[in-house]
Amino acid sequence: MAVVQAQGSLNASNAKDFQVSMVQQLQSDLSSGLVVDMSGVESLDSAGLIALVAALKQARQQQKRFCLCTVPPSIRIIFELTQLDRAFEMIDAMPQMAAAA
Repeated sequence: MAVVQAQGSLNASNAKDFQVSMVQQLQSDLSSGLVVDMSGVESLDSAGLIALVAALKQARQQQKRFCLCTVPPSIRIIFELTQLDRAFEMIDAMPQMAAAA
């Protein structure tokens, strides 16, 4: 699985670029899915959420796995309030295969 590292703020100023990088990773023939490492994310707005939802949709269309890893509690609450925690697979640690990549 490919890994994308999210850092700082995911907001309107950088969400589109972040979405493009996730979709590019998903479109890679070598990738069976995508792990988004959220450990470095400090803030997330609606544009950042939309980018993540768009990448999740792309992954589902390609029948690939998409998961969020090490989501900080301050960011996880956003997913819970929007009920997107039901749509996203969230894991607490990096999968072994992804960590080795």
